Amino acid sequence: MPLKLYEKEKILDSCFKIFVKNGYTKTTTAMLAEEAGISKALLFHHFKSKKMIYISVLDRCFEKMSEEFEEESLSNFNDFFEAKSKSGLNKINYLRQNPDISKLLYEAYVTTPDGLKEEIYKFAIQIKKKYGAIEDSRNKLMKKLFDEIPLRVGVENEQAFELVKIVDDYFKKRISTELTDENKIQDDEYWENFFIIKRKFLDMIRYGIEQKGR
Repeated sequence: MPLKLYEKEKILDSCFKIFVKNGYTKTTTAMLAEEAGISKALLFHHFKSKKMIYISVLDRCFEKMSEEFEEESLSNFNDFFEAKSKSGLNKINYLRQNPDISKLLYEAYVTTPDGLKEEIYKFAIQIKKKYGAIEDSRNKLMKKLFDEIPLRVGVENEQAFELVKIVDDYFKKRISTELTDENKIQDDEYWENFFIIKRKFLDMIRYGIEQKGR
């Protein structure tokens, strides 16, 4: 018999708790079945393998995230650097409020267990196809804002945009790490300072680092 939606969600939510608590490698199928209140045989009847369960749990996390918030509209910004410094706050605040989801995503994407690398790679492609339209639209709006910046003579648009992306990627990686730190995740002062520092980095790109008129 096919698994009813509410039953599937209940099982995956139970498995989610175990994966967060123990990590993928240390989680056993016996633990998953016990937490879900079903037999191992029934668990494997529906999900085939521990890898499939883990990927299904990840997919459910993305579904929850998409239901909880909408990507903030960049059309409200007239300035590229303002948009870059403030965009993504909805997602970060959501992950701060749901640290277990943050912890699982960190394991899956940043410290991927060796036995899961191929599955996570394929899953990332699947998620890109599923939710990529929103991100593509956002990137196009961001590039449009950037193209409106009057650049200094000799500065190439694509190279300048790539420099901003390098800084942005650096802070994204830091965010991924910091959102797994239980002492930092609920520290409002820490995150306020975090975004002040990010803005300073962007200002260094925008205004330069060398004192003029030397």
